Amino acid sequence: MTRARRLVAEGLGTAMLLAVVIGSGVMAQNLAGGNVAIALLANTIATGAGLVALILMFGTISGAHFNPAVTLSEAWQKNMPVSEVAPYIGAQVAGAFAGAAAAHLMFDLPLFFASEHVRSGPSQWWSEFVATFGLLGVIIGCSRSRPGLTPFAVAAYITAAYWFTASTSFANPAVTLARAASNTFAGIRPQDAPGFIAAQLLGAACATLLFCWLYPAAHKEASVAGTVSPGDFSTTSTD
Repeated sequence: MTRARRLVAEGLGTAMLLAVVIGSGVMAQNLAGGNVAIALLANTIATGAGLVALILMFGTISGAHFNPAVTLSEAWQKNMPVSEVAPYIGAQVAGAFAGAAAAHLMFDLPLFFASEHVRSGPSQWWSEFVATFGLLGVIIGCSRSRPGLTPFAVAAYITAAYWFTASTSFANPAVTLARAASNTFAGIRPQDAPGFIAAQLLGAACATLLFCWLYPAAHKEASVAGTVSPGDFSTTSTD
């Protein structure tokens, strides 16, 4: 698979994920009549359903990371070359902001507007550590033991983590940055984003260390999350 196709898949997939997260949050808030629990439930169901669909859609092209923490972990595991990391993350961040803008346009909101949703403090940071640690654990564990179920396992975990974490489980630096530009149900204040991102990266690093020890490394022809083989990444491809 060419680099161009992989990057477009990562950018488009991340954009569609943000459109689902933010759009369903706006719709849920509009229809829930002030009941935050109902709004969160609707946002959760839409996000979980959208996530499994997007991973199945783009997994065979790029691995469907949609998340800089996942990309960094995959490179650490040598499932992709280090030269692919910066382009992947760039595509994910650009896609995240594009998806936020798309959601805002659907609901006649400003293209970008800074969130005022306070999400700060040790409990929030710890929640993001736990959320991201678990997400990477699911990805590594399932991709090395039952790869065909990885998309469903990832979506199921995120659905659960919306409810068992105080932060509602962002678990994704690109998503966090884009949601800081959305003053909606799904938003986070820009000044709170760095704490979330630091906790997410630390959680991803700890999970990569632990779960790569728990699960033996896959052979070189094995797939990444049951989708893309490391051999599909070409260190010389630039198209």
